[in-house]
Amino acid sequence: MNVSRRELMVGAGAWSAASFAAPAWAQFRVEISGVGATQVPIAIARFRDEDKSGQLLSGIVRADLERSGLFKGADVTTVLDETGQPQYSDWRSRTVDALVGGSVTKLADGRFDVRFKLWDVVKGVEVGGQSNAVAPGDLRLAAHRIADYVYEKLTGEKGVFSTRIAYVTKAGTRFTLRVADADGENAQVALTSPEPIISPSWAPDGRELAYVSFESQKAVIWSQDVLSGKRSMVVNFRGSNSAPAISPDGSTLAATLSRDGNSQIYVMGRDGGNPRRVTNSNGIDTEPAFSPDGKSLYFVSDRGGGPQIYRQPVSGGGAERITFNGSYNISPAISPDGRTLAYITRNGNAFKLMVMDLASGNPQSITDTSDDEKPSFAPNSRLIVFATRAQGHDVLMTTTLDGKIKARLVSTLADVREPDWGPFAR
Repeated sequence: MNVSRRELMVGAGAWSAASFAAPAWAQFRVEISGVGATQVPIAIARFRDEDKSGQLLSGIVRADLERSGLFKGADVTTVLDETGQPQYSDWRSRTVDALVGGSVTKLADGRFDVRFKLWDVVKGVEVGGQSNAVAPGDLRLAAHRIADYVYEKLTGEKGVFSTRIAYVTKAGTRFTLRVADADGENAQVALTSPEPIISPSWAPDGRELAYVSFESQKAVIWSQDVLSGKRSMVVNFRGSNSAPAISPDGSTLAATLSRDGNSQIYVMGRDGGNPRRVTNSNGIDTEPAFSPDGKSLYFVSDRGGGPQIYRQPVSGGGAERITFNGSYNISPAISPDGRTLAYITRNGNAFKLMVMDLASGNPQSITDTSDDEKPSFAPNSRLIVFATRAQGHDVLMTTTLDGKIKARLVSTLADVREPDWGPFAR
């Protein structure tokens, strides 16, 4: 069963991607391109003894910060631990504004003691640092948390590097739902199936994923605990059950159901109980997305002749059309700060990621690819992950909202689709 998110409105009530071809599983490398308008020059020195840990933490920290678009990493071979005193004048001569150094020490119980410090080279002062003992399997997470610390100290906003993404791969006839670090690495298998898996959607606490599985030969919504793997069927009404979205407070599930004929949007309890129809049109209404305050739903409808994005109160009432540029706009995603709408538009034979400032209503194309799908915002609203096709492969990419810095999560072994960026909670 192959259904394309961009080719038709399926009975499941979504434009759903399930056209993959790949070997068994994904490992990623990150290719960062573009130049931001303002980037802080930062040096991440080699951590003392990090080469003995099996993970080059300094490289992970640098890649994280560069992917944000706000930092430009300096090429550094110097080893500097947290006990050292940097020669600020030397670093200033290299036009470095901030410096990170640290160490990785193996403890008697097998864990690693990870320590680091951050220095403001311009002011010539120590900003702060931390020390944590972590299991070997958590070394990458420790590096991501260092990047989060540096990002927050230097920007005043929370970093998203220790968050996770969910995505789907396909190997032969087998689909796999995976959960990985925000850079695509350290992937864990949540589910495998010979039938399509689409539309993963995180709960706001980061502990649960809702998704659509066709394992019973129809679209059914499941919920799964990420840690334990325990899963349960949540929505299985007559007809198709698709496009799950969990409300920001975690109490409500929105979904597209065809139980009463055409695919329409319903809201219900997290367990699928007490469904209430929200939209009423003669067309297909699908792909619901909650506003950050949980009071409104953005969704796609062809009620005007072609798919466009609308907004409607969850409590009911009239729907307001949001997109007007182009005849085909789908896959709405709302930034957690409520300021920006991301979506996919069709321009001729090209499918492009767009961002719209909701206050002004002005849309902007921010990619140079032409087969974009399924945008999802980082929890700090500063980055978007989306699926696209590049050099003959299905890949995931992240981009800043202005499109100036992009990172391609290049899978060496599999094509990937259907990304959803998880919340801060982990």
